[in-house]
Amino acid sequence: MELGVIYFYTATILHWQKLLESDTYKLVIIESLAYLVQKQKIKVYGFVIMPNHIHLLFENTDMNGKEMPYVSFMKYTAHQFLQQLRKDDPDHLNNFKVDRNTRNYQFWQRNALPVAMYDRRIFEQKLDYIHLNPLQQHWQLATDPNDYIYSSCSYYEREDNRFNWLSHYRDKL
Repeated sequence: MELGVIYFYTATILHWQKLLESDTYKLVIIESLAYLVQKQKIKVYGFVIMPNHIHLLFENTDMNGKEMPYVSFMKYTAHQFLQQLRKDDPDHLNNFKVDRNTRNYQFWQRNALPVAMYDRRIFEQKLDYIHLNPLQQHWQLATDPNDYIYSSCSYYEREDNRFNWLSHYRDKL
């Protein structure tokens, strides 16, 4: 991934486990994104947090020390998940145990796929896709995409400023 390029990015919880069903873990995602925006490391143009994955439309704007901000995001959220599970649900933590030299637990699958968004039409298709994701039949998390609060949909549709760290894509594309 490069600085200054908007990406459609999907990150999935290990083995598609529904760790993100709990608002506690969704808030870890929200707080981490807001922090990186506040530190001017990323711009977020759209997002949705699903029970076992997230979709982001975002841009890395500046390095976070020696690493790209999305790497910091993945590391930080995984560390917070670990701390939270140790405290609240140590039995569930076993579902994330891995036998690797570099770590004992893994929360994010390694196949996150960033797709560069150079075309406004494609960007808008991806934005619609992530906003409609909670309505899919197998999720049924809301009946109106604006009612699913862990999404940027109401930011665009209702000018909801709950996530005041979001940037409007028309300012970039």
